[in-house]
Amino acid sequence: MSQYDVVIIGGGPGGYNAAIRAGQLGLKAAIIEMRETLGGTCLNVGCMPSKALLHASELYEAANREFEHLGIEVSPRLNLPQMMGQKDESVAALTKGVDFLMKKNKVERILGKGRLAGPGRVEVDGADGKTVTLEARNIVIATGSEPSGLPGVAVDGDRIVDSTGALSLSEVPKTMIVIGAGIIGLELGSVWRRLGAEVTVIEYLDRICPGMDAEVAKTFQRILTKQGVNFRLGSKVTGAKAGKSRVDLTVEPAGGGAAETLSADRVLLAIGRRPYTTGLGLETVGIVPDARGFIETDHFRTSAAGVWAVGDVIHGPMLAHKAEEDGVACIELIAGKAGHVDYNLVPSVVYTTPEVAWVGRNEEQLKTEGRSYKAGKFPFAANSRAKINHETDGLVKVLADAATDEILGVHILGPQAGELIGEYCVAMAFRAASEDIARVCHPHPTRSEAGRQAAMGVEGWTMQA
Repeated sequence: MSQYDVVIIGGGPGGYNAAIRAGQLGLKAAIIEMRETLGGTCLNVGCMPSKALLHASELYEAANREFEHLGIEVSPRLNLPQMMGQKDESVAALTKGVDFLMKKNKVERILGKGRLAGPGRVEVDGADGKTVTLEARNIVIATGSEPSGLPGVAVDGDRIVDSTGALSLSEVPKTMIVIGAGIIGLELGSVWRRLGAEVTVIEYLDRICPGMDAEVAKTFQRILTKQGVNFRLGSKVTGAKAGKSRVDLTVEPAGGGAAETLSADRVLLAIGRRPYTTGLGLETVGIVPDARGFIETDHFRTSAAGVWAVGDVIHGPMLAHKAEEDGVACIELIAGKAGHVDYNLVPSVVYTTPEVAWVGRNEEQLKTEGRSYKAGKFPFAANSRAKINHETDGLVKVLADAATDEILGVHILGPQAGELIGEYCVAMAFRAASEDIARVCHPHPTRSEAGRQAAMGVEGWTMQA
């Protein structure tokens, strides 16, 4: 029976980063993954392939709509199989890279489905049909999440797909209905709209992207509507019937009312994700997930001695980069170090065009908390680089404490927002004031100047708008 310092169940961002850190700290580690490739949902059927399609579809739309104005004359044709092929090539390269990192850090890779089998024991059902048992002083559950289901809407992988299926459609549908106006639905819906589909988004709430600053969300929705996305807010889907070529959805007002039928070639169900905690043998060590499937933890420690959990299976943002931080901090605690994650500084990003990114508190949260604050805003329409690049939609909003000027939250809707938010993550980690950003020289002309101008606006001295 093999013995380890730590066995990690799950090879996604939380799991493989935990494994790398374990190897760096000299722990004998093994990682168990039931997929043929490491990387979890993120690398295989999530973050990475979706970004490949987002990038390709953005270039395709630019070639059709913007190149002529820029003096570039082309006649683009969509080759969807090639687009899917280059996506798969990129994903394969990334997963091979993770395999290399396991070898580099002397982590044993075990292919199969792992489950707890009592204190300090993990059983793995291998692809070869054999079951092996591992002994470990510490076990880390990093099994991630899976798409949430919706009663009355059965995902068949053809006419009705989840996020995984939406990454591999063999043709561009003429019409697509997206159920759910969250990050995943809007990203994938925008891919297929750019490639030619007529996209309608149905959302139960009366707004898109819950958790996003309300002002930013409204502006974001207006931009997406201008791009051609249709929205049906305050609506619930109560049933779906898939035929050979169409799907009929039964839709009702969220607050009650008469039902109607909407039809589309394809339906994408994207109402969120749920922890993947079933079939893990949690009962063998006395762990009971909550009603939604999450495992309760205290600094990654579960109720069972020597069993830890990270990433999407515990509470907090269900984001790959949050899982990475969890994995590293968890291993550092196992090794006797001071592992820690500040969840207030975990940024969120929507990788549409334009992007949306935010970190810290939004205005609604600050009002609920009764915190006095000041806001500085700056539109990308007044940013030199954005104007030159014809990327003027959106704004930067900086929220700071009214008395101390400490930055409390930053919200960016605009080009490269996901890259720009990093500056503010660092600033907030050091409890910087908005004036600290306002007084730092930024390169010109860059989009980052919009963030500086918004910081100036907190004290009312924005200079370029």
